[in-house]
Amino acid sequence: MIKLVEFLALAGFFYWFFLYRPQKAKRVKEQARQDAELLAQKKQAQQAEQVEQIVSCNYCAIHLPISDAITHQTRYFCSLAHADSIDVKGWLGYAKSLPSPNHDPRPLESKIDTVVIHHISLPDGQFGGSSIEEFFTNQLREEDHPFFKEIAHLQVSAHFLIKRGGELCQFVSCLERAWHAGESVLLGRQRCNDFSIGIELEGTGDISFEQAQYLALAKLIGILQKQYSLRYIVGHSDISPGRKVDPGKTFDWRRIQELANISDEQLPFGIDNR
Repeated sequence: MIKLVEFLALAGFFYWFFLYRPQKAKRVKEQARQDAELLAQKKQAQQAEQVEQIVSCNYCAIHLPISDAITHQTRYFCSLAHADSIDVKGWLGYAKSLPSPNHDPRPLESKIDTVVIHHISLPDGQFGGSSIEEFFTNQLREEDHPFFKEIAHLQVSAHFLIKRGGELCQFVSCLERAWHAGESVLLGRQRCNDFSIGIELEGTGDISFEQAQYLALAKLIGILQKQYSLRYIVGHSDISPGRKVDPGKTFDWRRIQELANISDEQLPFGIDNR
């Protein structure tokens, strides 16, 4: 009986020493390895969260953390000055970019020195919505309004559009020729598209424009003046008399002259409503 007890005890010892203990140690080691991997993954994830996205200024290409950047759509800027500037490709930083296919190169000898102010509303006399943007990007749907069937096929554009609330959209690079003026003559110079920037104001000639539009226009003219040393600021009706009436009799030339600090010489057709 004693020998049997001794045998069982010895067998138990051998099982514990040669089987159970190594297996337990192996399990403990494997658990420690898994815990270490999990901890490493957590640390890596935390570090990834702490590493902030780096972006580059659309104007000067300097790199900076996204939290320090000024964002417009998918474009980033390192300063307000750069967001308020026209880049080397002819795009204004803070303007909503809606590229239009309706443009072509300016003549090599042309120099940008004129702003042409227009008005537009689609449908006529109605404001808001996206019809103007769709029109300038060849996406206007004929079925949306009876009038659209008459114009949807046209290929026209402007460089900029200022909506009723002052929002600024850009369709064509300032370096390119937008198709906004058509047949036109300015002080003996024909084909005004060659040397001008076209700015559309959402509105009509019978309804007053909004203060937000005048402020946005004044800021834009100031930027263009700095970039291109403008000689003239005119209305579409000034360069296409008898054919066009915009910006119309409700456009306040005196107000925009004061807001944008425009000289009398830059307004060859005066400041009277017309």
